[in-house]
Amino acid sequence: MSENLEKIAMVITAHPDDAEWGCSGSVAKWTRLGWDVIYVLCTDGSKGTEDRSISSKKLSEIREKEQRDAGKILGLKAIEFLGYPDGYLEPTLDVRKDISREIRRYKPSIVITTNPNRDLLSSGYIGHPDHFAAGEATLSAVFPSARDHLTFPELLEEGFEPHKVKQVWINMFNMGNNSNPNYFFNPLEKVDVDTATDALLAHTSQISDPVQAREFHQSRRVDVGKICNTPYAEAFAKFELN
Repeated sequence: MSENLEKIAMVITAHPDDAEWGCSGSVAKWTRLGWDVIYVLCTDGSKGTEDRSISSKKLSEIREKEQRDAGKILGLKAIEFLGYPDGYLEPTLDVRKDISREIRRYKPSIVITTNPNRDLLSSGYIGHPDHFAAGEATLSAVFPSARDHLTFPELLEEGFEPHKVKQVWINMFNMGNNSNPNYFFNPLEKVDVDTATDALLAHTSQISDPVQAREFHQSRRVDVGKICNTPYAEAFAKFELN
């Protein structure tokens, strides 16, 4: 990772807990090393439950609190909730503009987001459409919307000057034969992985078996670490933007 980067990173995902599953080890290491890390959550997390006794509004409130609790564990600088309805996210111009605003507000050197493509690499998971929408909207915000002053000129009127992101990392959580990671964030220390797992477990409404979730969360980082001969790592498709 370049020493010339400003130590500011932004993670843009669809739902509370997406980042904890995908890249929280990297986030924990960054904050431990003094980076400012900002989360941007596109949706309100109001649909992901099988509990028929709970309303969307109440679930949204629960999931926001869980994400804030996870953020405290990780040491995040800020969490921004865009508030789009869970399950209905599309990479619209409004979503792109709202993400562009946050990029201009915090001026990250690195943006992490989800894969905008359905990869079908796991036999037990086909992916969530909100994840693809968040990834596509984020990439479109990074280039060109956050960069160009003539795109969304109303953001200039709000006081948000253009910003050029230097790197984009696409989280490569699924490591199948057709995945294409080209960057492994390592070495992650055990303290980073433990912190990341504790943050995941703060999402209690989404974790039915904390022991199993802890084991899976950490074993994934061990498996990726084996690829690059380190105890723990996380995998990304990394793009340097010139």
